[in-house]
Amino acid sequence: MNTQDDQALADEWAAALEETGDAGQADIDALLAADSGNSASSRLPMEEFGSVPKNNDPVSLEGPNLDVILDIPVSISMEVGSTDINIRNLLQLNQGSVIELDRLAGEPLDVLVNGTLIAHGEVVVVNEKFGIRLTDVISPSERIKKLR
Repeated sequence: MNTQDDQALADEWAAALEETGDAGQADIDALLAADSGNSASSRLPMEEFGSVPKNNDPVSLEGPNLDVILDIPVSISMEVGSTDINIRNLLQLNQGSVIELDRLAGEPLDVLVNGTLIAHGEVVVVNEKFGIRLTDVISPSERIKKLR
C-alpha cells in the first residue's frame, strides 16, 4: 500500500468514527446503570457451556443454557463409508475407478452433525432427489453428553 491508500483508509475510519457520535464513557456508564436497575431481577445467572451440572441431574434439552445455541446453523453430512488410501493410488484414480469402503452393501449410513454421529439412516429417492430416512437416532441426552 502506498501513502495515498493509507490516507484514504484513514479518512474512511475517521468518517466511520464521526458517524458513531460523541458517546463517551460517561454515557456508556449511565446506560449500564439504567439497565442494571431495570432488569437485574429478570436476568438469569451465567452458565459456562461445557460445565458439569451442579446437581447431577440427567441432561435435558430444557434450560436457559441451550436456548442461546438452538438457532445456530450446523453442517450435516451423510457418510456412506470410509477407507484409507495412499497418495500414489489417489493420483491414479480416474473416471470409473472403484474405491472399496469399510462397509457392506446395504448397511445404514452414518448421519453426522459437525463430525459427530447423531443417527443412522438409509438412502431414499424423493421427487428425483436423494434423501436419508433415519432408522436409528441417538437420544438427545446422549448427543448432548457427546458435545461435552
